Amino acid sequence: MFSWCTDPNAIDGLAWLSCYLTTGKHLSIYVSVGTVLLLLAITAPVALAFGFGGAMAARSHFPPLSWAGRAYIAIVRGVPDIAFFLFFVIALDQFFEWIRHEVKCPDWDQPIRQGNDFVVCAEAKLPLSTAAQWVHETYGFSLAVLTFSIVFGAFAANVLFGAMRAVPHAQLETAEAYGMTRRQTFWRILVPQMWVYALPGLSNLWMVLIKATPLLFLLGVEDIVYWARELGGSKTAKFTDYPHPDWRVWYFLALLVFYLAFTRVSEIVLDRIMKRLTHGQATMGGEAQRKAS
Repeated sequence: MFSWCTDPNAIDGLAWLSCYLTTGKHLSIYVSVGTVLLLLAITAPVALAFGFGGAMAARSHFPPLSWAGRAYIAIVRGVPDIAFFLFFVIALDQFFEWIRHEVKCPDWDQPIRQGNDFVVCAEAKLPLSTAAQWVHETYGFSLAVLTFSIVFGAFAANVLFGAMRAVPHAQLETAEAYGMTRRQTFWRILVPQMWVYALPGLSNLWMVLIKATPLLFLLGVEDIVYWARELGGSKTAKFTDYPHPDWRVWYFLALLVFYLAFTRVSEIVLDRIMKRLTHGQATMGGEAQRKAS
């Protein structure tokens, strides 16, 4: 990137370090930071949507829907994340390919399951072998987002379900006594108030989601942990022009600082959101002060 970087063997010190940190391969770790932030930005609202839908289903008065919501919460929460990621992504990818295979290759006369192999016609492959590299990367990233959203959506559903039950039932009965329908009571009384009870649990879930981003490597996405290991190691072929000792401890120390800073910023933002949601809300302590005065 710099003019003095043409011959790495002729420079040392800060000049060598500046060239080392700005090579094309080293820029991959900076791009992976954006990948992690993009994953969080997309996964958080999608997982919240899954959670809200799961919570609504769990508290439904229609038994099959309620059973489905409770089963979603129980099953996903009961399976270890790493096992779910390893199994679900493969199953989801094969499910998509099977649907495309049934549509695009109706005359296929061979079994799809051939021993341990899953074989579909070339037109049903996702993505196609002729697709550009960015298509493969986007597809893998999309599967990662969907997997993260389903897993953390189950935890969010459990938090929201508990928050819905924490809203005083007397307020719901009062709303119905004033003539509100069940739908109006849900959206105008229950939902606005449940966030105060749900935010502490959702805040913890957000922190867990941040810490779970290194699992991206299991889903085939090259995240910052992958690049820290590859670029910091001394036995990898990532830097033939800039050989160095084993610097993984420094790379992982930088990741430690990054995650600590990110979680601290998250704590500040979430604390402000909590104060805004509870502003003017009656509490037991506030009620006691009012009576004493």
